[in-house]
Amino acid sequence: MGETVLLAVEETSPNVDEPPICGSKDPHTAPNQRQLQPNPTDGDTSPTLHAPHTLTSEEVAQKLRVDIHHGLPHSEAQSRLQLYGPNKVKGAEGLSMWKILLRQISNSLTFVLIIVMAISFGIDDYIEGGVITAVILLNIVVGFWQDYRAEKTIESLKKLTAPEATVTRDGTADIKVKAVDLVPGDLVQLSVGSIVPADIRLIDGVNAYTNEAFLTGESAPVEKTPWKTFDELDLATGDQTNLAFSGSEVTSGRCHGIVVATGMNTEVGKIATMLRQKKDAGPQSANIFVRIFKRFTNGGKTILGLVGTPLQITLSKFALLLFGLAILLAIIVFSASKWQVGGEVLIYGICVAVAVIPESLIAVLTITIAVGGKAMAKANVITRVQSAIEAVGGVTNICSDKTGTLTQGRMVAKTALMHGAGTFTIDAITDPHNPCSGNVALDDQLLSLDEYRPNAVVTRFLRTIALCNNSKVIPPSETHVDSPSEKKAAALDQSVSGDDRDTDASTIDTISRPPTAIMQDISDGPWVAHGEPTEVALHVLASRFNMGKERLLSTLNIHLATEFSFDSKVKKMTVVYKDNHQGFMDVYTKGATEFMMPALNVSDQERTEILEAAERMANQGLRVLCIAHKTLQAGTDISERDVIEANLNYLGLVAIYDPPRLETKGAVRECKIAGITVHMLTGDHPGTARAIAKDVDIIDDRTPASAVMVAKDFDRMTEDEVDAMETLPLVIARCSPTTKVKMVQALHRRGRFCVMTGDGVNDSPALKQANVGMAMGTGSDVAKDAAEMVLTDDNFASIVKAVEEGRRLFDNIQKFLMHLLISNIAQVILLLIGLAFKDQDNHSVFPLSPIEILWVNLITSSFLAIGLGLEESQEDSMYRPPHDNKKGVFSAELITDKFIYGFFMGALCLFSFAIVAYVGPGGGNLGSGCNEGYNDTCDVVFRARATTYATITLLLLVTAWEVKHFARSLFNMYPNTPSSAPPGLSVFSTVWRNRFLFFAVMAGLVVVFPIVYIPIINEKVFKHGAITWEWGVAFGCVVIYISAIESWKAIKRSVGIWSGAHRVISREDAEARAGLNGSVAVREK
Repeated sequence: MGETVLLAVEETSPNVDEPPICGSKDPHTAPNQRQLQPNPTDGDTSPTLHAPHTLTSEEVAQKLRVDIHHGLPHSEAQSRLQLYGPNKVKGAEGLSMWKILLRQISNSLTFVLIIVMAISFGIDDYIEGGVITAVILLNIVVGFWQDYRAEKTIESLKKLTAPEATVTRDGTADIKVKAVDLVPGDLVQLSVGSIVPADIRLIDGVNAYTNEAFLTGESAPVEKTPWKTFDELDLATGDQTNLAFSGSEVTSGRCHGIVVATGMNTEVGKIATMLRQKKDAGPQSANIFVRIFKRFTNGGKTILGLVGTPLQITLSKFALLLFGLAILLAIIVFSASKWQVGGEVLIYGICVAVAVIPESLIAVLTITIAVGGKAMAKANVITRVQSAIEAVGGVTNICSDKTGTLTQGRMVAKTALMHGAGTFTIDAITDPHNPCSGNVALDDQLLSLDEYRPNAVVTRFLRTIALCNNSKVIPPSETHVDSPSEKKAAALDQSVSGDDRDTDASTIDTISRPPTAIMQDISDGPWVAHGEPTEVALHVLASRFNMGKERLLSTLNIHLATEFSFDSKVKKMTVVYKDNHQGFMDVYTKGATEFMMPALNVSDQERTEILEAAERMANQGLRVLCIAHKTLQAGTDISERDVIEANLNYLGLVAIYDPPRLETKGAVRECKIAGITVHMLTGDHPGTARAIAKDVDIIDDRTPASAVMVAKDFDRMTEDEVDAMETLPLVIARCSPTTKVKMVQALHRRGRFCVMTGDGVNDSPALKQANVGMAMGTGSDVAKDAAEMVLTDDNFASIVKAVEEGRRLFDNIQKFLMHLLISNIAQVILLLIGLAFKDQDNHSVFPLSPIEILWVNLITSSFLAIGLGLEESQEDSMYRPPHDNKKGVFSAELITDKFIYGFFMGALCLFSFAIVAYVGPGGGNLGSGCNEGYNDTCDVVFRARATTYATITLLLLVTAWEVKHFARSLFNMYPNTPSSAPPGLSVFSTVWRNRFLFFAVMAGLVVVFPIVYIPIINEKVFKHGAITWEWGVAFGCVVIYISAIESWKAIKRSVGIWSGAHRVISREDAEARAGLNGSVAVREK
């Protein structure tokens, strides 16, 4: 099936604010003479009304040609189903095993190794070919296993589809049909608990609220207003309150409406469509040859690993460069032999070519990233795509959802302004459902609830929010401690079960909260709450003072006489409780402040003060409710709502919000110190977004007003206008999925490296578009499948740990990459200049045999490189700005150092070979045929070769410790860390800090001796011989090498270049750069 046919929309109707009177208008019946047909030129087969929120329900019915009372005829419904297809969202395809396998092979370095392997087998060098084959297989197996375990098939979109729907067809109501069989024009009935099966334009409803957090990010249920229409065509999804969206849940009330979009044309379907699109997909060219060329080039880039994270792209380009260099070096060898390419020359050329390729790089990188993945898992970050572990270390911007990510995702009462009793505030809440969690303050003074005794107003306020409430708050255990204090509290509760309106404070305070110890006995474990989030928050507030609804009903001798449910028209809820003994009745009411004002017995001045207080709290992003009460005499008529909800006594205001996680503010600060900019993209109200952003320090009093925007303003801007902004907004409210994607794309155009966090379906497209997507563990499966990483604890603070681990990994990749390349450069210098060493037959003599080269590259260097990959994080890693992702791991310092280190190492290896071959007892007699094996003329060559092998091995072992830091001395590697070692001997604590690296060095040192001395192994396999006095040459080279490297590091420190410009960046310096100590922050553009 195709996608969408847009039906013509007439001039939008004016905004209608008043609800229609039920049955006051005749419905517009559908014309029968015209059939609904798709537009074949559009390639669409599903009718979708453009901007149905701008049309009245009657206009929608007319355009979809449906009788608003009788629904579609069965025959028409079946016809539309066949024409437009099932109401089903197409999920994204999971990776197959073949695709995972291809991902392991798709990099340039693997292809280079495969070519070298093929050449080795082609010249019958089975040992070298077999070793390289083993390296390739190790990389594939480890990488495949890691990705296969993390990869899941995307099925979560199907879970958002309701299994059944209740429709009206052919005049018959309450017909149950499968949700997949719904078609545009169907009339659908919804009630509490229903999952909305399609996008529906509502016709009418009673107190209807839906939970759209998965789609918009707004935590509070959204009130539905079927009678309204809106003028704005591009109104945010969360503001289209006359529609119910597919996948949302009806949390209260009931409603019914007309299906206006099904399948992939629903809001969820549009998100799924975005998920199926590739990242950064540009406009399609009309030229078929251009499209074919683009597909060919994109496929080639994928196969060669030239797409992906900065590290993947950099290493793939580097591998292609090495491959070209290897060919060049082989040509140099062949030309030096005047193109008389015999067996020996061919082998030597291959040896030189192999020497320039770090064969173990992929295996070491794969293992190191796998270890990093385990470390991240311990920090509650699960990695689905292993390459993202390194990539997250280079993040410059984090675009985060608010609800459930920066905040706790649950509503709590923050402030209670009680008339004549002061202002109560609650903070430091870790569990919003636990009445024992957090601190309570009265007029900014911390309150001890064990000692506090509420007055009459406070008592009635708390009774009102508890009894005018249909939620439940359930402790971990329903069994309370039967202690004397508990019995006393219960007895005191009974003493006020009668008429307490004339009692003084000394009597009223007896219904106080029992000692904290008693509450704590029932607070261990998770508390569970059921009901509308706002009512849950009020119930928890009352329970803090031990006045929960269940407790009041069990201690006060009362029963519910009547209830006036919350009505969206009057914005109030009222309950009336009757005293079982004396017959008087208490009226408890809560509601929106502006709707409560006419019902209150207050003066004009008090009315003004109440409204001003409510406005102040609303401007802070809080949802404000007004609380009132009155007493009725026995026998009063309670049937008329207007009478009952009049002449109420004002008790106070209560403000509710979704609080930030306690760790979020500190995590945002750590991001700023690390040079990372945090953006909040949320579907919530601008006031709420600004308040939360200020609470968690994303913005402050110095932040310009332009840093906070509404999505519709941002969405209207062209790319040029967005790019012209000095800084991108830090907060965007009322976000749609396209807003988040547009923000990520704007960051990409500025060269920023972006991480997107989120938990809802609405976050999925941006998660996929971002450089690294992070989903919440309790979020939707759609979000998890679109992300590279999952935060299992849903904690924004875990992102800081992930970034720190990513930076540690990036630093360590630089270290082991430098170590491997130093070895390659040294071998190239040795083997190229070694062409000058001629035997009696005028053939070049190998300073190192092919097996020695492979042993050094694959065994000795590999374990040292893995050890470097396990280095601990540097103490200032989170105080540095993010590294330059364009340059990647190949910084100017690394490139310079590798050539300097490699030159020294290569020169000393040449020196060791020349000393033994020409200065020693052999006198320069290099024998004949010594490249192929040992004979009587090869003693000098074999001893010189063994000395060179020992020298390069010892130098590599020392280099592993030297590259732990590019500028600090090996003898003072951790200047800010206290050490018990005497001055100058801290090198021992330095080498012992990384145990794996220490034992890898020790093992490498020990293994040298059996390789040099064991018969057959030394002569037949490695093609060198036993040595004696030559060890002095080898260890002398080590001393010279250390002196040279330490001198170079000293120069860098004295001149102040690269990492030598500072020893450790202090936290104070990082805070000053971020503007956290009063200075002006340096913001990205």
